[in-house]
Amino acid sequence: MSDKRAALRASLVAGFVLLAVVGVSRSADAPEPCCFTNSSYAGVCQVVPTQDETCASILAYLNKPTSAGRAYCNSTNIRGGWVQTNCSTNRTTWTR
Repeated sequence: MSDKRAALRASLVAGFVLLAVVGVSRSADAPEPCCFTNSSYAGVCQVVPTQDETCASILAYLNKPTSAGRAYCNSTNIRGGWVQTNCSTNRTTWTR
């Protein structure tokens, strides 16, 4: 029974170490948020890109008149007039 407990403890410790390493590497690879403003939108919209997105692709979506289906900027339907801005100098009002 003691050997089984030791093996279980070793497995648990290895699992926690693996989770810690994966968590650190994911946070190091986390994308920076993108911030956008529009004169028709109150405040600054902050979006954290997913794996297949970039700030440029999000901006293109927001500025394309026929785009629909994504929940950027509190699911706004404002299209056109969006500009990318520096997130550190603006106060964020919404994050996706």
